[in-house]
Amino acid sequence: MELDLTTPALLFPAISLLLLAYTNRFLALATLMRNLYQTYQTQPEPRIMRQLKNLRYRIRIIKYMQICGVASFFGCVLCMFMLFAGDRAIATWFFGGSLILLLISLALSLLEVQISIDALLIQLSDLDTRDRHKRSSKDV
Repeated sequence: MELDLTTPALLFPAISLLLLAYTNRFLALATLMRNLYQTYQTQPEPRIMRQLKNLRYRIRIIKYMQICGVASFFGCVLCMFMLFAGDRAIATWFFGGSLILLLISLALSLLEVQISIDALLIQLSDLDTRDRHKRSSKDV
């Protein structure tokens, strides 16, 4: 494979958009976490504490997603610098490393989405349980 300056440059917009999406996800979770924390201060419930623990775990995953994304971006820049300096062998290693870091970041993103979906399903199952309880109490 022939590696030139345009190859790693193609990843710049993709990585930038990913980092923006990760930041937006982080900000949404941080806001939700703050709101739940305030609610927990006034009404300490085990359910809210479980949600806060889930959010803490998801925030940690997003942190690692962002670290891998930034490191991937950094690897692309180093690749371009090494290509500019004329060292194609090292540039190829930097580019390969940045692709691996991007894959790790995407895998972590998939994990975080799965945890988010599981949390929502648990929340909705709580509503289903309440609804069944209401219907059964009306039947009596």
